[in-house]
Amino acid sequence: MFLTVNETLPNKQDACNHVIINHHDHSVGEHTPIKSKSDNFPKDIAELIDHTLLNPDATENDIIKFCAEARDFGFASVCVNPTFVSLAQEELAGTNVRVCTVVGFPLGAHMSEVKSFEARQAIRQGAQEIDMVINIGALKSGHDELVFEDIRKVVEACEEGGTLSKVIIEAALLTDEEKIRACELSKRAQANYVKTSTGFASGGATESDVALMSSVVKSYGMGVKAAGGIKTLEDLKKMVSSGATRIGASAGVKIMKEAQGIVGEY
Repeated sequence: MFLTVNETLPNKQDACNHVIINHHDHSVGEHTPIKSKSDNFPKDIAELIDHTLLNPDATENDIIKFCAEARDFGFASVCVNPTFVSLAQEELAGTNVRVCTVVGFPLGAHMSEVKSFEARQAIRQGAQEIDMVINIGALKSGHDELVFEDIRKVVEACEEGGTLSKVIIEAALLTDEEKIRACELSKRAQANYVKTSTGFASGGATESDVALMSSVVKSYGMGVKAAGGIKTLEDLKKMVSSGATRIGASAGVKIMKEAQGIVGEY
């Protein structure tokens, strides 16, 4: 049986990491400027990051190490492939680090029913956040209603399970008009976030894409997750300045080490 939203979602006050259930509450779409003078500077950075390991050759030991890093630095979540959700849930039990997984990954070409089933299974095994890939080919073919239904089926599973939903639009493969449509469809489907990239396509997050996506969804209370190619603290700052409220990165430890040693103001 699924847990209710109130039973599964932690009470986090950071605007960049707050889960929106009531879409009239706009705090997911807002971000607090990152200031290195703050005593909480490294913590503020950590709470933006989904510590990500989606490599096909990742082993159990790799996941255990990643979870330990996430505990140590206080990342928002670990993002792992569905087969490792149970292991990540065990490793992170009793911490504030959430378990995130992917659905319809990385191509988005799965049947909608398969994506819905995959999401529900992951939630049963302990996933607290779902990053699903849209049907990219359907969007580019103009089948917007199919894309909407595809997203909505996964969002419904997340709503029933008290789980945060993020929609990967794979921006590198889309025109600006298609990016806007993808964001509008995600908004209509009542997802919590839109996300730039899988990290497996021809390009990752760009400042212009993040800004465009934010301009579509921010006023609705949705967040923007920038992912793909974010390898340094400077990369992260640029994405946050452009409107990102969550960062997907495999280089989280490197970014945190930079943050802990930073001098001066941002």
